Amino acid sequence: MAEITNSFEFRQCVSILKSTGKKARNLHELRDAISAVSDESIFHHTYQYFLKGHILEYTNDFAHWAGESLEERALSEQLSNIDPYDFKNISDLRNKLIEVIDNYLGQFPEPREAMRGDEFCFNETVTLIFPVGTRAKNLAEFLTAIKYIDAGSIYYHFYEARMRLGGGIDDFSRWIEDYLQKKELAEKIRAIDPFMHTIEEIRTHIVETVEEEVKKDMEVVSRCLTSI
Repeated sequence: MAEITNSFEFRQCVSILKSTGKKARNLHELRDAISAVSDESIFHHTYQYFLKGHILEYTNDFAHWAGESLEERALSEQLSNIDPYDFKNISDLRNKLIEVIDNYLGQFPEPREAMRGDEFCFNETVTLIFPVGTRAKNLAEFLTAIKYIDAGSIYYHFYEARMRLGGGIDDFSRWIEDYLQKKELAEKIRAIDPFMHTIEEIRTHIVETVEEEVKKDMEVVSRCLTSI
């Protein structure tokens, strides 16, 4: 975790994929598998969705599969409306996923099956977190670093941090508010919707927001020097 210190230490997130061997051909099998797979598998298919290539119409692998492979658009929309960061633990998230699928199956008890080879495959990941050797002591250094760090670092500090810290707080805004004392800037970064953008778009929004702040700071310094 990025501690609130004199500098912000950027860390990297790398996930090693493991297959569970479990598959689902239809919603009944998907529902039963969701109730039985490990917490690590649920985590991978929900929280880590944005670490992978994805379609922005969806917010987790279950919604993606329901929409693209089963063409159950109404269900995929309901599943996409589930925000994993609203839940205190994986168990509560798992129960919500099951509840949504159960309600849908109550209305459509005989859903279509996926084409052969297009089944839902349940996976898990082993996630490694490590420092990348980059620190920022001020906003200008932070701006330079955020432009070039790996996407996995953006994911760790902006997405994964929301689960660690809660309250919709990410590592970037936490450090900016608590150490740099820039609450308004922190709030602007927190306001960036993690579900409406790719990781690279998140990077772009952060860069643009911080650049505006750095520009304002430079203008203040310039006025102070001019008045001397």
